[in-house]
Amino acid sequence: MRRVSRRKALSLVKELDAFPKVSESYVETSASGGTVSLIAFSAMALLAVLEFFVYRDTWMKYEYAVDKDFSSKLRINIDITVAMKCQHVGADILDLAETMITSNGLQYEPVIYELTPQQRLWQRTLLLVQSRLREEHALQEVLYKTLLKGSPTALPPREDVSLEPLSACRIHGHVYVNKVAGNLHITVGKPIHHPQGHAHIAAFVSHDTYNFSHRIDHLSFGEEVPGIINPLDGTEKITHNNNQMFQYFITVVPTRLNTYRISADTHQFSVTERERVINHAAGSHGVSGIFIKYDTSSLMVTVSEQHMPLWKFLVRLCGIVGGIFSTTGMLHSLVGFCFELICCRFKLGAYRPREDVQLQQQQTNNLNHHQTPLLDQEQL
Repeated sequence: MRRVSRRKALSLVKELDAFPKVSESYVETSASGGTVSLIAFSAMALLAVLEFFVYRDTWMKYEYAVDKDFSSKLRINIDITVAMKCQHVGADILDLAETMITSNGLQYEPVIYELTPQQRLWQRTLLLVQSRLREEHALQEVLYKTLLKGSPTALPPREDVSLEPLSACRIHGHVYVNKVAGNLHITVGKPIHHPQGHAHIAAFVSHDTYNFSHRIDHLSFGEEVPGIINPLDGTEKITHNNNQMFQYFITVVPTRLNTYRISADTHQFSVTERERVINHAAGSHGVSGIFIKYDTSSLMVTVSEQHMPLWKFLVRLCGIVGGIFSTTGMLHSLVGFCFELICCRFKLGAYRPREDVQLQQQQTNNLNHHQTPLLDQEQL
């Protein structure tokens, strides 16, 4: 009895069909219908693949908030080469609170100012990337997402041992300052600090040795993030005047970077450049040297990498399939009309005379042709 009841249940389930199918004898196939089906399924497959690539892609989301962190220190990373000997040049930082930051965290290394062909090629490539970043801001998002290994702005070492004199000085390292406006000085003489301010001992340096031609290999604020190219990286200034002043006005924006590869607190900055010749007789006063004036912004930017959720991807796929199915009826009518028009114009398909009809007509014509002479003989 149990087996009989199970068989009845299975047969009942098999016969149950909420969506009854149309019998195959009632379905008429046509070339236009097959063409529409082929186009529809091809479009579904193509759009589904493209939608999958969109689902795999990510984008950067920017959020802005007030920077409430005033107690932490701001790190400045410096790598600048000046065309003067190390004993003739000095660097220090003086902030808005008249707090002098000595150059204890900076190193003075005698080097050759002229670059080798390999280093010059590196510099030209870096300047080309800088120009592209100014024109195409979306490239910065690519750098955020890729984060190239190492430091692409680091000057490659010299591949040869040159006998040229070490007439330049490379000032590199990092220092920590307060998060207020400040000024980085690189000028003649070593800096000293006294209660009335600060000064540089330049009395023992000959005026003829002044040369503030310089190259900024790297300048950044905050934590160093590999792959990020800063606006002043690779900048080079050449002067033939001893009394030349170079000024860089920088606005630093705290930035919190959150991507799938890294999470770091760094800083972006924008810069405005200015240079002039010091000539007291002409009214152009000042001190020869390199002055980098920076100020921190009160806003903080949070850059986070976003990804399309899975449920949204599935909903978009359902929309693609449903949209194509809903338009196939109209497309089928259009394709059918085109098929009928082409077949009627060129007498193809259903409008072409069948071969058996053509053969029967030919046999009838031949029979009539042979019977005509017999009738003529009987009349004779």
